[in-house]
Amino acid sequence: MRAPILLACIAAAALAAPSVARDRNAAPAATPAGKPQTCIPIQSIRESLVRNDRVIDFRTNGDRFYRVTLPQSCPGLGFERRFSYATSLSQLCAQDIITVFTQNPPMRGASCGLAPFQPVTIARRR
Repeated sequence: MRAPILLACIAAAALAAPSVARDRNAAPAATPAGKPQTCIPIQSIRESLVRNDRVIDFRTNGDRFYRVTLPQSCPGLGFERRFSYATSLSQLCAQDIITVFTQNPPMRGASCGLAPFQPVTIARRR
């Protein structure tokens, strides 16, 4: 009989507490900084930052960022935050497919199509 009361207290405390935790799946604000590109050179990619199931930011040489907003949600991408791709070109392109990798158990997850690479300026977190 105590379980409902305990759950109600936890829910009330959660509502009353100030929200300081950041949303794990929130993509930082980004301002377009040029025309979208169909491809970017693979050798220039320094880091890929998976923001959620639809948004990936690619950091390239010179601290330039390109945001890819996938046409549809890619299941598991935002949770796993890791993916692979295969291409015969020296570029990663909007028509390429990425595959989510799951860690536990290690296996391939969903495969999803990319979208154009939008050059952006990403807002700095405060």
